[in-house]
Amino acid sequence: MENKMTLSADSCREILNKEQLNTIFPPSTSDQFFDALFGDASEGAYDIELGFRTVENKKLIMEFRLHQRPGCCLACNLTQGLPQVFSRHPVIDTAGIVAKIDTLLAGEASCTNWSLGATEQRSEALHIVPLLIELA
Repeated sequence: MENKMTLSADSCREILNKEQLNTIFPPSTSDQFFDALFGDASEGAYDIELGFRTVENKKLIMEFRLHQRPGCCLACNLTQGLPQVFSRHPVIDTAGIVAKIDTLLAGEASCTNWSLGATEQRSEALHIVPLLIELA
């Protein structure tokens, strides 16, 4: 018997609302990440937010949104290597994020594999690291 995925972008947007995403990836994670990386949270040039983008072709696309902090520069060279860092850093815990999303999607779809896409520059003040989650 084949498991039928019933998840739509609209239902996913309801399930993965801002409140849920802030529970999965709290705003304080940015400071914890920079404290672990640099020994001082104030050294960070951006705040990290988890966001929902879309669902397409049995793939849930989430985003790590990097918002430039006031008085800081969100330079490309600062964010291009982040997919590799985010994929294995224990404070970011991408595998844990995917497991929590899988729990929230129970009955609608299940998360199988995940990967991080290349950093996208949306503006000087906003860069995106896509989180691509395969669904079944």
